[in-house]
Amino acid sequence: MSEARFVAAAMANRVAHTVHGIVSAVDPVNHAVKVRVQPENVETGWIADAAFAQAGDLRIACPSAVGTHVVLQPLEGDGEHFVLAGVVYDTVMAAPVSPWTGAVAQPGEILVMAGCGAPPAAGSAEESAGEATPGAGWLHVTAGGVFLGAGGTRVAVSASGLACVAGAASLTFDSSGLVVSGGDVRTDLHSLNGHVHPLGGQVTGGPQG
Repeated sequence: MSEARFVAAAMANRVAHTVHGIVSAVDPVNHAVKVRVQPENVETGWIADAAFAQAGDLRIACPSAVGTHVVLQPLEGDGEHFVLAGVVYDTVMAAPVSPWTGAVAQPGEILVMAGCGAPPAAGSAEESAGEATPGAGWLHVTAGGVFLGAGGTRVAVSASGLACVAGAASLTFDSSGLVVSGGDVRTDLHSLNGHVHPLGGQVTGGPQG
């Protein structure tokens, strides 16, 4: 093969293109990461992490974690300089399951969950992932309403009203009024279930009905 062909082949191999990678180090302060490019498994230097949202004065930060599967985009056609363009789910890094529906988010929905467990240490199914955090917060926005919670506490906001559950107690606020079940309504000084009123030198009995 002539020298010209060797040069052409070398240039063809250096053409920049979008690649997959696995995050190997994280710098949350500078919102930067190092990534092991796949399938070569060569680590990049510090590169910009993807911003979840930046619109005017609205900013949402969600730094990648070590082991996150990502997509890298070359900058200005340079195959050695990348920016993290997005995060992907796959068979190793599965999408979270909503505590409200028991299913993954569907088209037209947003599911935010913390404490899902760290990604596999080596980014492969053979490596054990970190344990999920019990009682972590979550938020699920669907066409039916907004649902959120943490541990045994849940809040549901829909067109029909507001419903809250905390342990054995529940509160419902809708067009028929406010209903509290399984618990008491308290102020700093009084209990709705246990309060009494003065009656001369005596007091009334507890509330009725």
